[in-house]
Amino acid sequence: MSRHTLSVLVENTPGALARISGLFARRGFNIDSLAVGPTEHPDISRMTIVVNVEEQPLEQVTKQLNKLVNVIKIVQLEPGAGVERELILVKVRADAATRGQVLETVQLFRAKVVDVDPDAVTIEATGNPDKLAAMLRVLEPFGIRELVQSGMVAIGRGGRSITDRTLRTVTQTG
Repeated sequence: MSRHTLSVLVENTPGALARISGLFARRGFNIDSLAVGPTEHPDISRMTIVVNVEEQPLEQVTKQLNKLVNVIKIVQLEPGAGVERELILVKVRADAATRGQVLETVQLFRAKVVDVDPDAVTIEATGNPDKLAAMLRVLEPFGIRELVQSGMVAIGRGGRSITDRTLRTVTQTG
């Protein structure tokens, strides 16, 4: 199995997310990461979907996704061809004896402390999955009390946009 990142443009309508995630569920695929939000056009949303599957079944799902009414365009981002980021909030034990070491780790990973308590700090970090995993490994010995992580958001590198040509076509036919 291999990791695939899909960038899916959809009409910003109720139920689009349910239909798309349902298609993956019916095919027996687990979605590793899912992030949905508006684009620069208020009537269009972008879904970034990360799945671990073989190439052939993914191609079948992509063809089925293209048949859904709300789907405008699907692009598979090749590894290294896009900028990928996740957000993580992690609450770490940090008493007087360990607080300095925790704060050094925060600086090392270019993260931010967003909340401080006498026995814990809450850290916000953004980055690619490898960077965030490395930070968590360093913080683990201090004691992770709570963790929340967003889904992956990704965008292709360079000046081209997947919405440019697509939106002209949708506007002209819509």
